[in-house]
Amino acid sequence: MTGLTFTASLEERGFELSFALAPGETLAVLGPNGAGKSTLLNLVAGLLAPTAGRATLGPTLLFDADAARPVDTEPRYRGVSLLSQEALLFPHLTALENVAFGPRSRGAHRRAAREKALEWLERVGVGDLAHRRPAHLSGGQAQRVAVARALAADPSLLLLDEPLAALDIAVAPAVRALLREVLAERSAIIVTHDPLDAFLLADRVLILEGGRAVESGATRDVLTRPVTGFGARLAGLNLVEGRATAAGFRADTGLEVPLAEPVPAGTRLALTVRPADVGVSRAAAAGPGWSSIPADIDDVEHRGDVVRVHAAGLAADVAPADVVALGIVPGMRLSIGFRHEDATVYPV
Repeated sequence: MTGLTFTASLEERGFELSFALAPGETLAVLGPNGAGKSTLLNLVAGLLAPTAGRATLGPTLLFDADAARPVDTEPRYRGVSLLSQEALLFPHLTALENVAFGPRSRGAHRRAAREKALEWLERVGVGDLAHRRPAHLSGGQAQRVAVARALAADPSLLLLDEPLAALDIAVAPAVRALLREVLAERSAIIVTHDPLDAFLLADRVLILEGGRAVESGATRDVLTRPVTGFGARLAGLNLVEGRATAAGFRADTGLEVPLAEPVPAGTRLALTVRPADVGVSRAAAAGPGWSSIPADIDDVEHRGDVVRVHAAGLAADVAPADVVALGIVPGMRLSIGFRHEDATVYPV
């Protein structure tokens, strides 16, 4: 297994990023549209050349734009395979021939390449479809063939660009389970919009915004203690930023929560709480163990069996019957809050 070191900037896209990928590690890259996720993959794959920077994949120099004589290794010599959301199989070739293409292009004898291709087709569960052409494959079958083709080339690094986005919701779980199995053995970067891919496939998460990293860490840490609004939305959490005071955590909205342990005054803190644990009422919750503030309702949206109410930077999931009973509408002033035991506060 091979590790990746990557430092690159691309001035025309406002992209500037540096990170390392350990051998055998899977990194999930997330972020809003235009954050630079595809730019990252294309730079690693050799489909874009950086303005500055250097990247290595094990002993292979992918590019060095800062050298006296800049190096930009051709994609076919990088040891990288790119799997996109569309299978992109050669329509005139059978599944077997599609998968054998990688080993053949790297110099393998035809028979050896076909044996390896059949081995991978069997491994991804479509060995019986080896002699079908792409037009006669379902979307899930074609994506399995595409996975086999990417892996048959024996890449040092596998790049996955929204590999499940084009699949039917009934098919995606099976392909995700397949990816979980094959990624356990190799270094990989997966670009996705689906937090479930990060939960189930990745060892680490990198969040990009505006071509730069804004959050990075072990998947569990990023999805339980986010420090950005995007990370909090991925984790399904409210995120409130504030500072430590003599009374505890305090946000700009006036929300205060006592701290279990003292923290130096002025320390930047983040508070997270699940929308299901946030409540709204006509009067402020009384008694110890609660924090609430009066706030004007910003928005009300229907979400399945609950109604999500937004106010003072918090989202609360409220039963439809309670929304009717309280007469909740945008602009209405109510109290919004939560129990201290349901919130997590940590330094950022």
